[in-house]
Amino acid sequence: GERKGTNKYYPPDFDPAKHRSLNKYHGSHPLRERARKLAQGILVIRFEMPFNIWCDGCKNHIGMGVRYNAEKTKVGSYYTTPIYRFRMKCHLCVNHIELQTDPAGCDYVIVSGARRKEERWDMAENQQVLPTEREARERLASDAMYRLEHGAKDRECQERAGPGLAALQHFQSLWKDDFGINCRLRSHFREQKPPREEPRPGLGIALLPEEPQDRRVAALLALQSPLSYEDKQRLKRTEISSRPWFPAATGDPPRKPAPGGARSPPPTRSTLGIIRRGDPPACTPPKHSAEPRGG
Repeated sequence: GERKGTNKYYPPDFDPAKHRSLNKYHGSHPLRERARKLAQGILVIRFEMPFNIWCDGCKNHIGMGVRYNAEKTKVGSYYTTPIYRFRMKCHLCVNHIELQTDPAGCDYVIVSGARRKEERWDMAENQQVLPTEREARERLASDAMYRLEHGAKDRECQERAGPGLAALQHFQSLWKDDFGINCRLRSHFREQKPPREEPRPGLGIALLPEEPQDRRVAALLALQSPLSYEDKQRLKRTEISSRPWFPAATGDPPRKPAPGGARSPPPTRSTLGIIRRGDPPACTPPKHSAEPRGG
């Protein structure tokens, strides 16, 4: 209730000198339900599973990161670092799981109710250099005889691992130039690859080996169109300009373009049969009749 300074109701009988805060006035704790067991030294927190475990009650797997409402209790100290224990109930059964902090190993330890799924990296099994413990470092600094024995063991380990390390360095130096090794391997495989004599896919005949005469003939051949783009455009414009302006009458033969691409003269009113009102009638020659004139 003390996190924000707004939306607070102070009753009329509230005395700041006597009550000091609204929590003391109402007789409640700021953590509310989380502090219901605070008199026993238990605080309810939101705990997240630090690693994968197997529940002993239901034998189910509980993954890392699953959250629980755990009871946090202080059970001891490692030098000045407190050791806390967390007790929670499995969400799949009625079994309770207890975990405890391990400040010496910077890890969590399962006290009861579950077993850990072993996924930790063991440096000793993988032949890695182990870090020197704090007690060993202190003894090396203070005990000269222990320092001498420790140095003798280190030299023995170095002599045993020397040939193997030299062989590993030799093989790494051989494979250092990846590009050069790849080029040499590809050239070697190309030389060993047998010539291809079977017909290629899509051809029903066997291809003969190439000869120098074939290369000269292929170089002399010019695979190109007989007409260029400009010539094609010029022919297309000539064809369009030679077409008639109006569609031909029914039964008339289609007009052909003039030879040589010459443009035909434009049509006139007389050729098209157009008569304007007010124009004098055209003089037409009289038709000669084959019948004799009668009386």
